[in-house]
Amino acid sequence: MAIRDQGQMQDEVFMMILAKKVCIAITRKFFHSAVFSNCLRSSGRTGIIASEEEDVPVAVEESYSGNYIVVFDPLDGSSNIDAAVSTGSIFGIYSPNDECFADIEEDSTLDSAEQKCVVNVCQPGSNLLAAGYCMYSSSVIFVLTIGTGVFAFSLDPMYGEFVLTQENIQIPKAGKIYSFNEGNYQMWDDKLKKYIDDLKDPGPSGKPYSARYIGSLVGDFHRTLLYGGIYGYPRDKKSKNGKLRLLYECAPMSFIVEQAGGKGSDGSSRVLDIQPTEIHQRVPLYIGSVEEVEKLEKYLA
Repeated sequence: MAIRDQGQMQDEVFMMILAKKVCIAITRKFFHSAVFSNCLRSSGRTGIIASEEEDVPVAVEESYSGNYIVVFDPLDGSSNIDAAVSTGSIFGIYSPNDECFADIEEDSTLDSAEQKCVVNVCQPGSNLLAAGYCMYSSSVIFVLTIGTGVFAFSLDPMYGEFVLTQENIQIPKAGKIYSFNEGNYQMWDDKLKKYIDDLKDPGPSGKPYSARYIGSLVGDFHRTLLYGGIYGYPRDKKSKNGKLRLLYECAPMSFIVEQAGGKGSDGSSRVLDIQPTEIHQRVPLYIGSVEEVEKLEKYLA
């Protein structure tokens, strides 16, 4: 085979591999979303499902439906998979609500039903009944709150069961770890820049904070929950409202952290008090130890 042909073949193989990786990256979240949706649909408890991968909430078929409203991010940190970095899934469960369930004729439009679903799903986080996340790392850890504390379970691979490993988790009141993507520093507000600068250079009387950033909300939050500190994903010049979604990322995590004695804020307001106006609404998020979040709020005031 000619050298030219070998080079051409290498290019074609490379492009095939690249295309495959792109397709895998795109389909990962859709696959995980389908797994979640199928389990929830067949549970007999769920009436409405809303996820990052669906444009609008989905009403479960009447023959299978219950009343609970479940929101979820099926695969947080999916871009980290090839590097074997922590990923996770986030969910929240809202109160039953019968208003979404209307008889739909075969030839009728779903528009009105979808609108009712949107109205019922767009609840403030203060209405959450339960929230949790599952982190896929060196071990599989499931963290859950039903409004009476925070509990962590670890997957026992031998028995295929989750075993309670931590109960009544309490986040430290303060912590010397901050978790921000400083690659966006130049796009931040000057007040936020000042806050970060002071963490890194507190002066002769203080000790600088340590920076830890994985790029997975679940992974960064779990560390913050256990060790204290603050995680933040602020608004910037590119993302005017931040990047994280209120309904199925910020609200569930804020519910968990408050149950553990911490705080979740958008920089000025309690995340759980924010009334969503749309399913995929984005908000800034600052979450972690009470003292650390309140310190940041003073800088941003």
